[in-house]
Amino acid sequence: MYRFLLSRRWAVIALTVLLLIPVMIRLGFWQLHRHEARVARNELIGRSLKAAPVAFDSLSSPGFAVPGDLTWRTVTATGSYDTAHEFVIRGRTEPDGSSIGYFVVTPLKLADGRGSVLVNRGWVDSGTDAASYPAVPAPPTGPVTVTGRLRADETTASSGIRDRGGLPERQYKLINSGQQAKATGATVLGGYLELVSATPAVGSSPVLLAEPNHSDIGPHMAYAVQWWLFAGLLPVGLVILARREAKERAEEAAAAAAAGELAPA
Repeated sequence: MYRFLLSRRWAVIALTVLLLIPVMIRLGFWQLHRHEARVARNELIGRSLKAAPVAFDSLSSPGFAVPGDLTWRTVTATGSYDTAHEFVIRGRTEPDGSSIGYFVVTPLKLADGRGSVLVNRGWVDSGTDAASYPAVPAPPTGPVTVTGRLRADETTASSGIRDRGGLPERQYKLINSGQQAKATGATVLGGYLELVSATPAVGSSPVLLAEPNHSDIGPHMAYAVQWWLFAGLLPVGLVILARREAKERAEEAAAAAAAGELAPA
């Protein structure tokens, strides 16, 4: 009854199923690892945001590459804003919105003289045209203490943003301390501070960026389960398909036999 399983067609079907099963299992583990990475990231962000603030220059130094376990750490810095070297980052989305504008980055000269910290003061709308510098609320003058989230320097590799040249003056695509140190000749500590609050505060300021979402675990675990279910269902489906074909062949054989018996001698 099941001799048809030895046919070339069924050999191809069986081989395809045997190849798909391990592929789907691996895809399931890939999604599981993405789930675990997402959970670990959320836990890291949660711990960092709840940690007591520390001085920016106690964690960073010129040329320092902020590691993943320090990203989002709450940091503070005291000094005076260097508005002469303020710049904007093009093509950034408004927090909780869809408008495209600029991030405003103003260096803060540290009071202890150890250098400057890049402070992302928030988002502003685009200027009148792509070449114009946008209207930016002025930061406070004199000594100021800022509190925010420690972020790593942006690169093309980490952000996927192509850092092309030829942009208007004081406009960039990435927030990068090394790039600014080279452009200005100043001593700039690695990474940057994403502003949360400042003392003293000013009446108007760029739109502050919201803290990262660290509660959503994403759909990766559900995708992992789906891939494993598919892998488990493949052999079941193969058995069902074989039994269905065997039944159809048996019915055809029975019908042919019956027709032969009814045929006149």
